[in-house]
Amino acid sequence: MAPIEVYGYLHEAVLKIPKTRQEKYNQPMRILHTADWHLGKVLKGRERTPEIRQALQELLRLVRSERIDLVLVAGDLFDRSIVSTEAEAAAFEFFLGLRENKIPALVIAGNHDSRERLEALSPLLSLTGATVFGNLRFVEEGGVARSNGAKVALLPFLSERRLVKAHHLLSGDTSQWKGIYSEGMRQVIAHLAQGCDADINLFMAHLTVEGARLGGGEFTFYTTNSYALPASHFPLNLSYVALGHLHRQQQVSESPVAWYAGSLIQLDFGESEDSPRGALILEVEPGQPPKWHQVNERWGKPLKTFRVSRDSLDRRWNEIRDFQGYSKVVIEGKGNPALRERMFKELPDLLEVEFHTPEQAEAVSAAVAVENLDWVEAYAQYRQEAGSSEASTELLDAFRQVYEEVYAASTQ
Repeated sequence: MAPIEVYGYLHEAVLKIPKTRQEKYNQPMRILHTADWHLGKVLKGRERTPEIRQALQELLRLVRSERIDLVLVAGDLFDRSIVSTEAEAAAFEFFLGLRENKIPALVIAGNHDSRERLEALSPLLSLTGATVFGNLRFVEEGGVARSNGAKVALLPFLSERRLVKAHHLLSGDTSQWKGIYSEGMRQVIAHLAQGCDADINLFMAHLTVEGARLGGGEFTFYTTNSYALPASHFPLNLSYVALGHLHRQQQVSESPVAWYAGSLIQLDFGESEDSPRGALILEVEPGQPPKWHQVNERWGKPLKTFRVSRDSLDRRWNEIRDFQGYSKVVIEGKGNPALRERMFKELPDLLEVEFHTPEQAEAVSAAVAVENLDWVEAYAQYRQEAGSSEASTELLDAFRQVYEEVYAASTQ
C-alpha cells in the first residue's frame, strides 16, 4: 500500500471506530511508558524504520496482553524534522492500534522532533485518542492533561533559547537571566506540577537528569553540563515521572520514582549491545508507590563493533561475516583503501570500517575530553588555548544563542 493510501485508510478507519472509551478495568491504573522511537533513522545508509515499525507492533501486542489503560510517549518519535512518509505512517499505525483498543495516548516532542510538525499532526492524531504537544503549554493553557482520573503534566523538550522565552512568560523579567538552564527548568517543572492535584499525578518530560548514563547515539550538547538537571527538581506530589531523551533504560530517582524508558532498538554503534532498552509497564494507584516492570527486549537488528588487529582480521573474517546484525570494524593500523573496498564487497552487513593508529587514538582521547564540555565551555577553552583574552559572559551568551539558532534551523 502506497504511503498516501495508508493515510487515507487510517483516516477513514478512525472515523468508523466509536470514540467513547469504556472503563473496563479497576485500579491500579496500568501505564505503558515508551520513548525515543526515532522513526526515520538512517544508519550509514541503512533505513531502520522497518525495524522500529516492527517494535511498535510488538508494543501494541503488549498493550493488549497487559491490559494497558494509558500510553505515555516521552519524545523523539522521529529521528529528524523531515522523515519519509513510511516513517510517519508507522507512527499513525501505532496510534490507530491504540484507538482500536480504546486506549488513549499522551505524546510530547523531543529534541529530534519538529515541534511545528507535531503540532500540525496533532488534530489528526487526536482522532486516534492521542493528545500531542509539540510546544510547551502552561497550566492555564492546558499543559496538564486528564486521563482516567489521573493528571499528567506534559513538558516537551526545551532548548535554552526557548526556555528564556518561557521564563519571560512566567516571570515577566529576563533582565537577570544568565542562561541558567537548571533554575529556569525548575520553575517550569514546579509550575506544571502545581496543576497536578489528583489522586494520581504523573509528569512526562524530555530532558536529562544529572547522573544518568547515556545510551549512546544521543546528541551530546543536549545531555551534558548545563542541560543536566538534578532529580530534586521533580516535586514530591508526583506519583511517577516518565522520561525520554536518553537511550538507556534506567531509574534516576526514587522519590518521586522517575525512569527513562530507553530506545526501542539499538540505534547507534555507540550503544552497548546489552544496554537495557525497550519500554516500562507501570501500575499506579492512589496513596501507593508505583510498581513497574521493565520490558527489556532485543527488538531490531543488533549492532556490534569488532576491534581487530590487521594480523587477526583473516582469522575473524567468518565471525564478522556470520554476525546476525549490522557490524562496524575497527582495525589497528594505517588505512588501506583496497582492504576497505574488499570488506564492503564481501561483508554485506558491514556498515563502517575505521583504521586506527596510535596518533589517531590520542586525537580521539582529546576529542572525548572536549566532548565532556558543552559547546560554550568548549568555545571558552578554545579561546584560552588560542591565546585570546578570556571570553566575557556577554560573548559566551551570544555564542550560545547563535549555536542554538543554527542547530534549531538545521533540525526544523
